[in-house]
Amino acid sequence: MIRFKKAWPRIVAHADMDAFYAAIEQLDDPALRGRPVLVGPPSSRGVVLTASYEARPHDVGSAMPMARARRLCPDAVIVPPRFDRYQEVSATIMEVFSNFSPHVEALSLDEAFLDMTGSEQLFGDPESMGRQLKSAIRDVTGGLTASVGLSASKYVAKVASAFQKPDGLTVVPPEDAKAWLAPLPVSRLWGAGPKTQLRLHDLGLYTIGDVASADVRFLSAKLGRAGPHFHILAHADDPRPVIGQRSSKSVGSEHTLDRDVRQKADIKLHLHRSAEAIGRRLRRKNYAAFGVGIKLKTADFQIISRQQRLNEATDIAETLYSVGVFLLDHVDHPGPFRLVGMVAYDLVGIDDRVQLELFGTPARRRRLEVAIDQLAERFGTNVVRCANDLNKPAEMRLAPTLDFLADRKAD
Repeated sequence: MIRFKKAWPRIVAHADMDAFYAAIEQLDDPALRGRPVLVGPPSSRGVVLTASYEARPHDVGSAMPMARARRLCPDAVIVPPRFDRYQEVSATIMEVFSNFSPHVEALSLDEAFLDMTGSEQLFGDPESMGRQLKSAIRDVTGGLTASVGLSASKYVAKVASAFQKPDGLTVVPPEDAKAWLAPLPVSRLWGAGPKTQLRLHDLGLYTIGDVASADVRFLSAKLGRAGPHFHILAHADDPRPVIGQRSSKSVGSEHTLDRDVRQKADIKLHLHRSAEAIGRRLRRKNYAAFGVGIKLKTADFQIISRQQRLNEATDIAETLYSVGVFLLDHVDHPGPFRLVGMVAYDLVGIDDRVQLELFGTPARRRRLEVAIDQLAERFGTNVVRCANDLNKPAEMRLAPTLDFLADRKAD
Protein backbone atom coordinates (compact mmCIF):
# COMPACT_ATOMS: atom_id res chain seq x y z
CA MET A 1 0.00 0.00 0.00
CA ILE A 2 1.42 3.37 -1.06
CA ARG A 3 1.23 6.16 1.52
CA PHE A 4 0.59 9.44 -0.26
CA LYS A 5 2.40 12.44 1.20
CA LYS A 6 -0.05 15.06 -0.06
CA ALA A 7 -2.98 15.64 -2.37
CA TRP A 8 -2.23 15.42 -6.09
CA PRO A 9 -2.86 18.46 -8.31
CA ARG A 10 -4.35 16.09 -10.89
CA ILE A 11 -5.10 12.38 -10.96
CA VAL A 12 -4.71 10.87 -14.43
CA ALA A 13 -5.18 7.18 -15.13
CA HIS A 14 -4.11 5.32 -18.25
CA ALA A 15 -5.79 1.95 -18.73
CA ASP A 16 -4.45 -0.44 -21.36
CA MET A 17 -6.03 -3.84 -22.00
CA ASP A 18 -3.62 -6.78 -22.03
CA ALA A 19 -3.16 -8.50 -25.43
CA PHE A 20 -6.69 -7.34 -26.18
CA TYR A 21 -7.56 -9.20 -29.39
CA ALA A 22 -5.88 -12.44 -28.32
CA ALA A 23 -7.40 -12.23 -24.84
CA ILE A 24 -10.89 -11.93 -26.34
CA GLU A 25 -10.27 -14.98 -28.52
CA GLN A 26 -9.15 -16.95 -25.46
CA LEU A 27 -12.14 -15.69 -23.49
CA ASP A 28 -14.58 -16.79 -26.19
CA ASP A 29 -12.90 -20.13 -26.92
CA PRO A 30 -11.77 -21.97 -23.77
CA ALA A 31 -9.71 -24.36 -25.94
CA LEU A 32 -7.33 -21.47 -26.67
CA ARG A 33 -6.63 -20.64 -23.04
CA GLY A 34 -3.06 -21.31 -22.02
CA ARG A 35 -2.00 -21.74 -25.64
CA PRO A 36 0.04 -19.32 -27.78
CA VAL A 37 -2.42 -17.37 -29.95
CA LEU A 38 -1.60 -15.06 -32.85
CA VAL A 39 -4.37 -12.82 -34.16
CA GLY A 40 -3.94 -11.77 -37.76
CA PRO A 41 -4.55 -12.72 -41.39
CA PRO A 42 -3.39 -16.32 -42.01
CA SER A 43 -1.61 -15.24 -45.21
CA SER A 44 2.15 -15.66 -44.99
CA ARG A 45 2.46 -12.00 -46.02
CA GLY A 46 0.16 -10.83 -43.24
CA VAL A 47 1.35 -9.46 -39.93
CA VAL A 48 0.58 -10.30 -36.31
CA LEU A 49 -1.99 -7.90 -34.89
CA THR A 50 -1.74 -9.25 -31.34
CA ALA A 51 0.20 -12.08 -29.73
CA SER A 52 -1.04 -13.69 -26.52
CA TYR A 53 1.30 -13.68 -23.57
CA GLU A 54 1.88 -17.41 -24.05
CA ALA A 55 3.44 -16.60 -27.45
CA ARG A 56 5.67 -13.77 -26.29
CA PRO A 57 8.42 -15.89 -24.69
CA HIS A 58 9.10 -17.05 -28.26
CA ASP A 59 9.97 -13.42 -29.18
CA VAL A 60 6.73 -13.04 -31.13
CA GLY A 61 5.08 -9.64 -31.07
CA SER A 62 2.68 -7.28 -32.80
CA ALA A 63 3.53 -6.09 -36.33
CA MET A 64 5.82 -9.08 -36.90
CA PRO A 65 5.42 -10.85 -40.26
CA MET A 66 3.16 -13.86 -39.77
CA ALA A 67 5.60 -16.15 -41.58
CA ARG A 68 8.37 -15.26 -39.14
CA ALA A 69 6.03 -15.60 -36.16
CA ARG A 70 5.11 -19.10 -37.29
CA ARG A 71 8.78 -20.06 -37.50
CA LEU A 72 9.50 -18.70 -34.02
CA CYS A 73 6.39 -20.24 -32.48
CA PRO A 74 5.33 -23.26 -34.57
CA ASP A 75 2.74 -24.34 -31.97
CA ALA A 76 0.87 -21.05 -32.16
CA VAL A 77 -2.80 -21.01 -33.10
CA ILE A 78 -3.52 -18.42 -35.81
CA VAL A 79 -6.90 -16.75 -35.41
CA PRO A 80 -8.33 -14.33 -38.02
CA PRO A 81 -9.36 -10.99 -36.49
CA ARG A 82 -13.01 -10.33 -35.58
CA PHE A 83 -13.23 -6.56 -35.39
CA ASP A 84 -16.97 -6.50 -34.77
CA ARG A 85 -16.44 -8.56 -31.63
CA TYR A 86 -13.50 -6.42 -30.50
CA GLN A 87 -15.63 -3.29 -30.94
CA GLU A 88 -18.42 -4.85 -28.92
CA VAL A 89 -16.11 -5.59 -25.98
CA SER A 90 -14.45 -2.20 -26.33
CA ALA A 91 -17.81 -0.44 -26.03
CA THR A 92 -18.46 -2.31 -22.79
CA ILE A 93 -15.07 -1.30 -21.40
CA MET A 94 -15.54 2.35 -22.40
CA GLU A 95 -18.84 2.30 -20.52
CA VAL A 96 -16.93 1.16 -17.43
CA PHE A 97 -14.52 4.06 -17.87
CA SER A 98 -17.41 6.52 -18.08
CA ASN A 99 -18.69 5.22 -14.73
CA PHE A 100 -15.40 6.30 -13.16
CA SER A 101 -14.97 9.67 -14.85
CA PRO A 102 -16.85 11.97 -17.22
CA HIS A 103 -13.49 12.82 -18.79
CA VAL A 104 -12.40 9.82 -20.87
CA GLU A 105 -10.02 10.17 -23.81
CA ALA A 106 -10.11 6.95 -25.83
CA LEU A 107 -6.89 6.38 -27.74
CA SER A 108 -7.98 3.14 -29.38
CA LEU A 109 -10.24 0.16 -28.90
CA ASP A 110 -8.24 -1.00 -25.90
CA GLU A 111 -6.78 2.00 -24.11
CA ALA A 112 -7.86 5.34 -22.70
CA PHE A 113 -6.92 8.16 -20.37
CA LEU A 114 -9.26 9.04 -17.49
CA ASP A 115 -9.09 12.27 -15.50
CA MET A 116 -9.97 11.10 -11.98
CA THR A 117 -9.30 14.44 -10.29
CA GLY A 118 -11.86 15.12 -7.58
CA SER A 119 -13.02 11.50 -7.40
CA GLU A 120 -11.36 10.72 -4.08
CA GLN A 121 -14.66 10.85 -2.17
CA LEU A 122 -16.10 8.20 -4.47
CA PHE A 123 -13.15 5.88 -5.05
CA GLY A 124 -10.55 6.69 -2.40
CA ASP A 125 -6.88 7.39 -3.08
CA PRO A 126 -5.25 6.82 -6.51
CA GLU A 127 -4.19 3.26 -5.72
CA SER A 128 -7.74 2.38 -4.66
CA MET A 129 -9.05 3.99 -7.86
CA GLY A 130 -6.78 1.80 -9.95
CA ARG A 131 -7.75 -1.39 -8.15
CA GLN A 132 -11.46 -0.66 -8.51
CA LEU A 133 -11.08 0.20 -12.18
CA LYS A 134 -9.26 -3.06 -12.90
CA SER A 135 -11.81 -5.05 -10.92
CA ALA A 136 -14.74 -3.45 -12.76
CA ILE A 137 -13.19 -4.28 -16.15
CA ARG A 138 -12.58 -7.89 -15.13
CA ASP A 139 -16.14 -8.27 -13.82
CA VAL A 140 -17.95 -6.74 -16.78
CA THR A 141 -15.92 -8.59 -19.44
CA GLY A 142 -15.92 -11.96 -17.73
CA GLY A 143 -12.21 -12.06 -17.01
CA LEU A 144 -10.22 -9.69 -19.25
CA THR A 145 -7.38 -7.86 -17.55
CA ALA A 146 -6.08 -4.34 -17.91
CA SER A 147 -2.84 -2.73 -16.83
CA VAL A 148 -3.35 0.67 -15.20
CA GLY A 149 -0.97 3.51 -14.46
CA LEU A 150 -1.82 6.56 -12.36
CA SER A 151 0.09 9.78 -11.90
CA ALA A 152 -0.45 13.52 -12.20
CA SER A 153 0.18 13.66 -15.97
CA LYS A 154 -0.78 11.76 -19.09
CA TYR A 155 2.80 10.93 -20.01
CA VAL A 156 3.81 9.43 -16.67
CA ALA A 157 0.49 7.56 -16.38
CA LYS A 158 1.02 5.98 -19.81
CA VAL A 159 4.58 4.91 -19.03
CA ALA A 160 3.37 3.54 -15.71
CA SER A 161 0.63 1.41 -17.27
CA ALA A 162 3.24 -0.50 -19.27
CA PHE A 163 5.57 -0.95 -16.30
CA GLN A 164 4.12 -4.18 -14.86
CA LYS A 165 2.19 -5.78 -17.71
CA PRO A 166 0.15 -7.89 -17.77
CA ASP A 167 -2.53 -7.16 -15.15
CA GLY A 168 -0.35 -4.48 -13.58
CA LEU A 169 -1.05 -1.48 -11.39
CA THR A 170 1.62 1.19 -11.04
CA VAL A 171 1.00 4.40 -9.09
CA VAL A 172 3.56 7.22 -9.35
CA PRO A 173 3.00 10.17 -6.98
CA PRO A 174 3.85 13.50 -8.66
CA GLU A 175 6.65 14.30 -6.20
CA ASP A 176 8.36 11.02 -7.14
CA ALA A 177 7.70 11.10 -10.89
CA LYS A 178 10.98 12.61 -12.08
CA ALA A 179 13.07 10.23 -9.99
CA TRP A 180 10.89 7.28 -11.06
CA LEU A 181 11.42 8.10 -14.75
CA ALA A 182 15.17 8.74 -14.43
CA PRO A 183 16.52 5.16 -14.76
CA LEU A 184 14.17 4.21 -17.62
CA PRO A 185 15.65 3.96 -21.14
CA VAL A 186 15.10 6.78 -23.63
CA SER A 187 12.85 4.43 -25.60
CA ARG A 188 10.18 5.30 -23.01
CA LEU A 189 10.17 8.94 -24.10
CA TRP A 190 6.98 9.73 -25.97
CA GLY A 191 7.92 10.25 -29.61
CA ALA A 192 11.39 8.72 -29.49
CA GLY A 193 11.37 6.14 -32.27
CA PRO A 194 14.29 3.83 -33.11
CA LYS A 195 16.19 6.42 -35.16
CA THR A 196 15.80 9.10 -32.49
CA GLN A 197 16.92 6.64 -29.83
CA LEU A 198 20.13 6.02 -31.78
CA ARG A 199 20.69 9.78 -32.07
CA LEU A 200 20.23 10.15 -28.32
CA HIS A 201 22.69 7.30 -27.72
CA ASP A 202 25.19 9.02 -30.02
CA LEU A 203 24.87 12.06 -27.77
CA GLY A 204 25.64 9.92 -24.72
CA LEU A 205 22.03 9.97 -23.52
CA TYR A 206 20.77 6.50 -22.59
CA THR A 207 18.26 7.09 -19.83
CA ILE A 208 15.47 9.58 -19.23
CA GLY A 209 17.55 10.91 -16.35
CA ASP A 210 20.38 11.66 -18.80
CA VAL A 211 17.96 13.73 -20.89
CA ALA A 212 16.66 15.55 -17.81
CA SER A 213 20.22 16.49 -16.83
CA ALA A 214 21.21 17.70 -20.30
CA ASP A 215 21.18 21.40 -21.18
CA VAL A 216 17.99 22.17 -23.08
CA ARG A 217 19.94 24.40 -25.50
CA PHE A 218 22.20 21.46 -26.34
CA LEU A 219 19.18 19.23 -26.95
CA SER A 220 17.57 21.87 -29.12
CA ALA A 221 20.72 22.31 -31.21
CA LYS A 222 21.12 18.56 -31.74
CA LEU A 223 17.49 17.45 -32.04
CA GLY A 224 15.56 20.53 -33.10
CA ARG A 225 12.08 20.96 -31.64
CA ALA A 226 12.13 17.41 -30.29
CA GLY A 227 14.92 18.35 -27.88
CA PRO A 228 12.91 20.68 -25.61
CA HIS A 229 9.94 18.29 -25.88
CA PHE A 230 12.00 15.38 -24.52
CA HIS A 231 13.51 17.62 -21.85
CA ILE A 232 10.05 18.59 -20.58
CA LEU A 233 8.88 14.98 -20.51
CA ALA A 234 12.05 13.88 -18.71
CA HIS A 235 11.13 16.32 -15.93
CA ALA A 236 7.69 14.62 -15.68
CA ASP A 237 6.11 17.85 -16.90
CA ASP A 238 3.10 17.20 -19.14
CA PRO A 239 0.22 19.66 -18.62
CA ARG A 240 -1.94 18.36 -21.48
CA PRO A 241 -5.53 17.81 -20.38
CA VAL A 242 -7.52 14.63 -20.80
CA ILE A 243 -9.78 15.47 -23.73
CA GLY A 244 -13.20 13.92 -23.27
CA GLN A 245 -15.73 13.37 -26.03
CA ARG A 246 -12.92 12.80 -28.50
CA SER A 247 -14.01 10.92 -31.60
CA SER A 248 -11.63 8.01 -31.87
CA LYS A 249 -13.51 6.05 -34.51
CA SER A 250 -11.94 5.52 -37.86
CA VAL A 251 -12.69 3.59 -41.02
CA GLY A 252 -9.77 2.02 -42.81
CA SER A 253 -8.81 -0.33 -45.59
CA GLU A 254 -5.39 -1.96 -45.93
CA HIS A 255 -4.09 -4.22 -48.70
CA THR A 256 -1.18 -6.58 -48.17
CA LEU A 257 -0.02 -7.23 -51.72
CA ASP A 258 0.97 -10.49 -53.33
CA ARG A 259 3.86 -8.66 -54.98
CA ASP A 260 5.67 -5.54 -53.81
CA VAL A 261 4.95 -2.35 -55.77
CA ARG A 262 7.14 0.65 -56.47
CA GLN A 263 5.40 2.67 -59.20
CA LYS A 264 3.11 5.46 -58.05
CA ALA A 265 0.49 4.42 -60.58
CA ASP A 266 0.23 1.01 -58.89
CA ILE A 267 0.10 2.55 -55.41
CA LYS A 268 -2.64 4.92 -56.56
CA LEU A 269 -4.66 1.97 -57.81
CA HIS A 270 -4.69 0.45 -54.33
CA LEU A 271 -5.43 3.83 -52.73
CA HIS A 272 -8.40 4.17 -55.07
CA ARG A 273 -9.71 0.76 -54.03
CA SER A 274 -9.28 1.69 -50.38
CA ALA A 275 -11.04 5.02 -50.88
CA GLU A 276 -14.00 3.27 -52.53
CA ALA A 277 -14.28 0.75 -49.69
CA ILE A 278 -14.01 3.46 -47.04
CA GLY A 279 -16.55 5.70 -48.78
CA ARG A 280 -19.07 2.86 -48.91
CA ARG A 281 -18.66 2.11 -45.23
CA LEU A 282 -18.90 5.77 -44.23
CA ARG A 283 -22.14 6.21 -46.13
CA ARG A 284 -23.56 2.95 -44.82
CA LYS A 285 -22.78 3.99 -41.22
CA ASN A 286 -23.88 7.62 -41.72
CA TYR A 287 -20.43 8.99 -40.93
CA ALA A 288 -18.27 11.66 -42.52
CA ALA A 289 -14.56 12.14 -41.91
CA PHE A 290 -12.59 15.26 -41.07
CA GLY A 291 -9.25 13.50 -41.53
CA VAL A 292 -7.57 11.23 -44.08
CA GLY A 293 -4.37 9.26 -43.71
CA ILE A 294 -2.37 6.84 -45.81
CA LYS A 295 -0.13 4.01 -44.66
CA LEU A 296 2.65 2.31 -46.59
CA LYS A 297 4.77 -0.60 -45.42
CA THR A 298 8.10 -1.11 -47.13
CA ALA A 299 9.57 -4.46 -48.11
CA ASP A 300 11.68 -4.33 -44.92
CA PHE A 301 8.56 -3.58 -42.81
CA GLN A 302 9.18 0.11 -42.21
CA ILE A 303 5.87 1.95 -41.67
CA ILE A 304 5.36 5.28 -43.45
CA SER A 305 2.23 7.29 -42.74
CA ARG A 306 0.89 10.72 -43.66
CA GLN A 307 -2.26 12.48 -42.43
CA GLN A 308 -4.27 15.51 -43.50
CA ARG A 309 -7.10 17.32 -41.75
CA LEU A 310 -9.97 18.55 -43.95
CA ASN A 311 -11.87 21.81 -43.76
CA GLU A 312 -15.12 19.95 -44.42
CA ALA A 313 -16.08 16.41 -43.45
CA THR A 314 -16.67 14.06 -46.37
CA ASP A 315 -17.93 10.59 -47.19
CA ILE A 316 -17.06 10.85 -50.89
CA ALA A 317 -14.58 8.26 -52.15
CA GLU A 318 -13.23 10.54 -54.86
CA THR A 319 -12.42 13.21 -52.27
CA LEU A 320 -10.73 10.65 -50.03
CA TYR A 321 -8.71 9.41 -52.99
CA SER A 322 -7.65 12.93 -53.99
CA VAL A 323 -6.36 13.59 -50.48
CA GLY A 324 -4.60 10.21 -50.51
CA VAL A 325 -2.80 11.10 -53.75
CA PHE A 326 -1.80 14.46 -52.26
CA LEU A 327 -0.31 12.66 -49.25
CA LEU A 328 1.43 10.12 -51.49
CA ASP A 329 3.13 12.98 -53.31
CA HIS A 330 4.68 13.92 -49.96
CA VAL A 331 6.25 10.49 -49.45
CA ASP A 332 9.88 10.53 -50.57
CA HIS A 333 10.66 6.85 -49.90
CA PRO A 334 11.40 4.98 -53.16
CA GLY A 335 9.82 1.71 -52.00
CA PRO A 336 9.09 -1.00 -52.84
CA PHE A 337 5.98 -1.38 -50.72
CA ARG A 338 4.24 -4.55 -49.56
CA LEU A 339 1.19 -2.91 -47.98
CA VAL A 340 -0.91 0.09 -49.03
CA GLY A 341 -3.68 1.44 -46.85
CA MET A 342 -5.91 4.41 -46.16
CA VAL A 343 -7.83 5.54 -43.10
CA ALA A 344 -10.58 8.11 -42.58
CA TYR A 345 -10.62 9.45 -39.04
CA ASP A 346 -12.18 12.11 -36.80
CA LEU A 347 -15.62 10.88 -37.79
CA VAL A 348 -18.87 12.70 -37.17
CA GLY A 349 -22.33 11.21 -37.33
CA ILE A 350 -24.53 12.83 -39.93
CA ASP A 351 -28.15 12.93 -41.02
CA ASP A 352 -28.63 11.96 -44.66
CA ARG A 353 -31.37 14.59 -45.02
CA VAL A 354 -29.00 17.49 -44.35
CA GLN A 355 -25.73 15.89 -45.35
CA LEU A 356 -25.15 17.70 -48.63
CA GLU A 357 -26.10 21.10 -47.28
CA LEU A 358 -24.15 20.66 -44.06
CA PHE A 359 -20.87 19.57 -45.53
CA GLY A 360 -21.03 21.11 -48.99
CA THR A 361 -20.20 17.82 -50.71
CA PRO A 362 -20.60 17.76 -54.50
CA ALA A 363 -24.18 16.63 -54.97
CA ARG A 364 -23.68 15.05 -58.39
CA ARG A 365 -20.65 13.04 -57.33
CA ARG A 366 -22.35 11.82 -54.17
CA ARG A 367 -25.47 10.74 -56.08
CA LEU A 368 -23.21 8.75 -58.41
CA GLU A 369 -21.46 7.01 -55.53
CA VAL A 370 -24.74 6.27 -53.78
CA ALA A 371 -26.00 4.71 -57.03
CA ILE A 372 -22.85 2.59 -57.19
CA ASP A 373 -23.45 1.58 -53.55
CA GLN A 374 -26.91 0.36 -54.51
CA LEU A 375 -25.55 -1.64 -57.43
CA ALA A 376 -22.84 -3.13 -55.22
CA GLU A 377 -25.44 -4.04 -52.61
CA ARG A 378 -27.47 -5.89 -55.21
CA PHE A 379 -24.85 -7.40 -57.52
CA GLY A 380 -21.56 -7.29 -55.59
CA THR A 381 -18.76 -4.78 -55.23
CA ASN A 382 -17.08 -5.71 -58.52
CA VAL A 383 -20.06 -4.90 -60.75
CA VAL A 384 -18.78 -1.34 -61.24
CA ARG A 385 -15.00 -1.01 -61.55
CA CYS A 386 -12.63 1.88 -61.91
CA ALA A 387 -11.52 2.05 -65.54
CA ASN A 388 -7.88 2.08 -64.42
CA ASP A 389 -8.38 -1.39 -62.87
CA LEU A 390 -9.46 -3.14 -66.03
CA ASN A 391 -6.09 -3.50 -67.69
CA LYS A 392 -4.10 -4.53 -64.63
CA PRO A 393 -2.28 -7.87 -64.82
CA ALA A 394 -3.27 -10.81 -62.67
CA GLU A 395 -0.24 -10.43 -60.43
CA MET A 396 -1.69 -7.16 -59.14
CA ARG A 397 -4.31 -9.19 -57.27
CA LEU A 398 -4.51 -8.52 -53.56
CA ALA A 399 -3.76 -10.74 -50.61
CA PRO A 400 -6.46 -10.70 -47.89
CA THR A 401 -7.83 -7.21 -47.38
CA LEU A 402 -8.29 -5.79 -43.90
CA ASP A 403 -11.26 -3.40 -43.91
CA PHE A 404 -12.24 -2.17 -40.50
CA LEU A 405 -14.42 0.21 -38.57
CA ALA A 406 -12.43 0.60 -35.43
CA ASP A 407 -11.02 2.96 -32.88
CA ARG A 408 -7.83 4.62 -34.04
CA LYS A 409 -4.58 3.81 -32.18
CA ALA A 410 -1.67 6.22 -32.61
CA ASP A 411 1.35 4.29 -32.42
